[in-house]
Amino acid sequence: MGRTRNVALAATIAELGLSQSRLAARVKSVAEEHGVEELAGVGQSHIAKWVSGVVPAPPAARILAETLSRGLSRPVTLADIGLTPDTEPEPQAWSEDTLTTLVTLGSTDMHIDRRQLLATSVYSVAALALPEDQWFEQATERAKARRPLSNYLVTTQDVEDVREMAALFSRRDQKRGGRAGRTALVAYLRSDVAELLSSRFPTEDIRRGMTAAAAELAYLAGWTAFDGGEHPLAQRWLTTATKLAEEAGDAPLAGHVLRAMAHQAVDLGKPQEAVRLAEASLSSRRYAQACWRERSLLGVVHARGLAAAGQKKAAIAALLQAERDLGRAGEADDEPNRVFFFGEASLAHETAAALRDLGDLQGAEKQFSRSVKTRRAQFARTHSVTLGYLGAVQAQQGHLDIACDTWGQALDAMTGVHSGRAKETVIQMRRALSPFRNRAGSQAADLDARAHAMLRAGWHVP
Repeated sequence: MGRTRNVALAATIAELGLSQSRLAARVKSVAEEHGVEELAGVGQSHIAKWVSGVVPAPPAARILAETLSRGLSRPVTLADIGLTPDTEPEPQAWSEDTLTTLVTLGSTDMHIDRRQLLATSVYSVAALALPEDQWFEQATERAKARRPLSNYLVTTQDVEDVREMAALFSRRDQKRGGRAGRTALVAYLRSDVAELLSSRFPTEDIRRGMTAAAAELAYLAGWTAFDGGEHPLAQRWLTTATKLAEEAGDAPLAGHVLRAMAHQAVDLGKPQEAVRLAEASLSSRRYAQACWRERSLLGVVHARGLAAAGQKKAAIAALLQAERDLGRAGEADDEPNRVFFFGEASLAHETAAALRDLGDLQGAEKQFSRSVKTRRAQFARTHSVTLGYLGAVQAQQGHLDIACDTWGQALDAMTGVHSGRAKETVIQMRRALSPFRNRAGSQAADLDARAHAMLRAGWHVP
């Protein structure tokens, strides 16, 4: 049986208006930016085969979609060009049993082939739709009614042990990036924690405590996947974490996870979905019962969504409220461990990103600089990303020499960091430097060569 022509891909190429040979050259250029060496020899024949129905390998498919997105100045997904696998997993339903989802998702995450399939699937906007309020109101009762699968009686020490592991993985993520230690995190969640959740609880407080601790670990599994650029995987873990938080009756924790989903939506260019998720993170008890530090975090991500959606007045108001909330946080407050990272430097970083999206480059530069100056050493991953963003806004204002100095500091700070977001700042850096690559001996050319070498070497990131 012959292959079926990929009509969707052919139509998208025709819309772009490039010959197959010129498209191949652009694909090769984008692949070089990303350090994808297997596409170094891509040519017209490859494009012709893909149009004829040959399915490219996942890295090639992603580079092709990005190349078409740039050329058409709009997002082009794998589904748009007929390259989404037929076996793509369906979006996770909120009605699925949470414990079953945790186990199956953990197994998928730990299985190379199934994880690769999920990694090449599409970030689903449809899956971001939240259930009705009644679902959240009944989550705790559903969890209480779940029958145990083990006779083991969970203790308060078990709960503390899981909380300690969550704190350990959280600090490692902040220092080294999402890829550092992630396999161990998922394995622990899939085995030890899942087994504890399926055991017996002597009191409702212990059940809630264990479920909340599991929710924090599921959140970390999602956040680290997000940081690694595995967005469909992150989306499913964050949904699972939200469900667990609601089953624990921990409204601020549920808000914390929904805030992360909003952050992801902002980064992926889905501002309306980001605003909706951020508003959900602020609703009812999620904001009202949170400590001041967490309120500030929820609020500043809401501001970022509003800024990305072009709602300037509302975004500025949200930024001011986030600053007021953080100002009310004190050392005597009873704060959950999950907000240990959020302080002046983090607020400045997110504020800068919002101002950048609103077109206030001078204000963004000031806030990014403030973040760099006030960030503590243990937050190496975010520090390197902030420096990358600072260099970008400096370059946008025409201050290339200053930007190159900043980007050089960013590359220095990335030593030992395992983060997809850090890698993306290097790719964006090279894109900004592309007009200056041929000026041999210039600061820009030297910096570009250094960044290129890091990407070709595989660097520290996936």
